[in-house]
This record gives sequence, C-alpha cells and structure tokens, in this order.
Amino acid sequence: MPQFSDTYAGKKVLITGGLGFIGSNLAQRLADLGAEVLLVDSLIDDYGGNLFNVQDIKDRVKINIADVRDQHGMNYLVRGQDHIFNLAGQVSHIDSMRDPYTDLEINCRAQLSLLEACRRFNPEVKLVYASTTQVYGAAQFLPVTEEHLRRPIDVNGINTIAGEEYHIVYSRIYGIRACSLRLTRTYGPRMLVKHNRQTALGWFIRQALDGEEIQVFGGEQKRDYTYVDDVVEAFLLAGASEAVNGEIFNLGGIQPVSLRDLVASLIRLAGAGGYRIVPFPEERRRIDIGDFYADYGKIQRALGWTPTTPLEQGLAQTLEYYRTHRKHYWA
Repeated sequence: MPQFSDTYAGKKVLITGGLGFIGSNLAQRLADLGAEVLLVDSLIDDYGGNLFNVQDIKDRVKINIADVRDQHGMNYLVRGQDHIFNLAGQVSHIDSMRDPYTDLEINCRAQLSLLEACRRFNPEVKLVYASTTQVYGAAQFLPVTEEHLRRPIDVNGINTIAGEEYHIVYSRIYGIRACSLRLTRTYGPRMLVKHNRQTALGWFIRQALDGEEIQVFGGEQKRDYTYVDDVVEAFLLAGASEAVNGEIFNLGGIQPVSLRDLVASLIRLAGAGGYRIVPFPEERRRIDIGDFYADYGKIQRALGWTPTTPLEQGLAQTLEYYRTHRKHYWA
C-alpha cells in the first residue's frame, strides 16, 4: 500500500466526526503520517464519539468539541485546512425514522453549511465525504454498482443522498475538490457497542462478549462487511488523488456472508454466547433490505483499492480490542 508521506506529512487535516468510530481510526493513521490533525466532534452521547478512541494519540492531535450544524463555527474551522475528511453524521436508520428532523439537520443541512464554509473561506481544500450504500435501498441486482438506482427505504438514506449530491454539485460548479465514498457495514475497534440502533454487528459483538443469546432477524440475508483499516486506506487514497474529484465510489467487503454464518463465526471466536433466529419486529422489517453486497470495481480501477482483511481476522482483532478496553465502551 502507498506510504502517503508526501501527501499528508506536515499538512493540516480536519476530520468531522473525528472522535467517532471511523474518524478516530483515520486520525490514528494520519497522526502516524505526520499530519497536523484537528478532530471536530459534537460528542453527542448516542452517536459514537468517545475521547478514549484517541487516547493513544491525544498528544498528537487537536480536538474541538463543536457541532457541524454550527455555521459560524464551521466557517472558522475550515480555514487553512489542506484536507477535510467529512465523517460527521447521524447513521442510525431507526433513529432517522423516529426523529427525521434531526437526521435532516445533520445529514443534509449541515453538509450544505460545511460546503458553503469551504466555498467562502477555503475553496482550495481537498474534501472526502463518507456516504453509505444504504442510499440504494433493496438491491435490484447483485453485486450493486454505482449505476444502481437509488431507492432508499428510510429517512437516513434520503438525507444522505442530499448530503452526497451537495458535495458533487459543489465540486462540479464551484471547483471544490470533493468526492464521496459509499461505505458498506464497516466494523472494527472503536465502533459504538453500547446500543443496537447504529450497527447490528457492534451490538452482536457486545452480546457475544457478555455471553448473551443474540437474536438474529431472518438469518439468511447476505451482506458484505469491511474492516475499518481497509476503509481508512480508501479515505487516504481518495484524499491523495485528484482523479476522483466529483466522483462517487462504492466500498465493499471481500465476499458476502449470511447473517447466520456471521453470528456463528462471531460466537465461535468469542468463545461465549449463542444465537436464536427470530421473526423481524415490524419496525425493523420495514427498513430491512434483504441480500445486499456492493461492487467496488470502480474504486479498484481508479485507485487500486481492494479490501484485504478477511472477516474472521477482522472479527478476532475487534473482539480482542473490546476485551482489553471494555470499560471504555460498555454503557
């Protein structure tokens, strides 16, 4: 993999959502590369921000507790930055249906505000946006390419589409060097595990380590999972390339796996817990998309990116992290 030292060493890099799961893992790499890293996070309790996520690098990064919805704050924070990795967002599909207006404010209006801040105060910045394959809704064909119709089945997907399109429009019209990465079920150390509204796998990991019975809805639906180190690599590659400006890319996993097989592997690796197949609750049935896995051929052709971490290896590393640091992540 590229070393990235020429791209990031000594450069000013802002990460929105920087104390969250992916943002903090990205911050670890950027600090090691010699970047001047500024982490912006609201530390809203349910969204995954956690100061312990950057404990290892706390003396090598700067932290600003701020909300991306604060236009005046973002106008100031974007100034002088060479790179912005925009990962701030409300990612719970269930919460987006229960509280659609908050989702609208964070995933739509705040994204526009950030781009306006860049246009007015830092138009030369390089910007990478974290989107999601959830924008596609239920798959009409597999694997899902970027040409697949976008038919989101929840409010989160609709607002994410808007946030993503703002980035692409500002790239094409105003010359902001922005691109979007559509993530698919990222997992690994530092993910939120204290409730089950953000990621099913994070909650399953907690239940397995607690020796509990995991309730699996359906079980046969196939999904792809991407280890966080591979996702970080994709962000670094995109941030280092001018060829991706104005473009959208899927990420993906090495191969899809059924939910039943995923949970069985997790329990075996954890050495604890069990699982039971149960019917979907109506609230979740409405927003389940069935089989879904992404085609990442476009980013592979453009940047040479491909996932490299096998699922079992990634799960084992994740379990070990939470065994060691459990007290910082259990509610």
